[in-house]
Amino acid sequence: MTSALDLVLQNPAVWRGNDCARVAVPSVPSGFAELDIRLPGGGWPAGALTEIYVERPGIGELQLVMPAAANLTQSERWITLVSPPYLPYAPALAAHGVKLSRLLLVQAPAGDESLWACEQALRTGSCGAVVAWLNPVHEHALKRLQLAAETSGALVLLFRSARSIPASPAALRLHVSRSDSRTVVRILKRRGGGMPAPVALDLYAPLVGRKLTADERRCTPMKAANGEWQMANDEWTAKNTPSAEPSL
Repeated sequence: MTSALDLVLQNPAVWRGNDCARVAVPSVPSGFAELDIRLPGGGWPAGALTEIYVERPGIGELQLVMPAAANLTQSERWITLVSPPYLPYAPALAAHGVKLSRLLLVQAPAGDESLWACEQALRTGSCGAVVAWLNPVHEHALKRLQLAAETSGALVLLFRSARSIPASPAALRLHVSRSDSRTVVRILKRRGGGMPAPVALDLYAPLVGRKLTADERRCTPMKAANGEWQMANDEWTAKNTPSAEPSL
């Protein structure tokens, strides 16, 4: 005979000790099954702030969020990139399935202007995700972003340097590093508690079955903003992106 306590403990919203809570929270799949099983809700939490601490720039941190970005843009949701340190490379973004006509790029000065841009994008109700690079950022600014995320229901993905990892109200915090040909993701904080073992990801796994061109395979979604890449971006985008007016 099943006791009342057993029935309570069988509820997926109840967690024990170091077990991760399996709750029906809104989320967007990351595109990496090994990571999703470690995240409450099975993906990037919607309506919440996620911090991604990067050991050093250019180790695959943007590729980590590409499957979710592709999912959202193909569902006609906007993705807003705020103050990226390098120029997003259009062919690589498209190779990952991102619909460029649903991508907004905001270059704002560091500090309050970048924070303001994030909040304005979230307030429109049209954004599926805001991806931002804010360094440094104060705790009160993080609280503002968390509140704005809760109100909008969108993903808020904040890339930060791993040189300093202070306290934060973010619902999910990850550390990203590189080992051989894999990107290693370590969960620093998640709802439900428990710190699982790090997971080593093949960032090209979501593209299995699609034959990439040599240029696409060689390039990451972010390249240094020099004149050569700027010209390549402009030319490629003009040929491949239909005109669209943001509904922001």
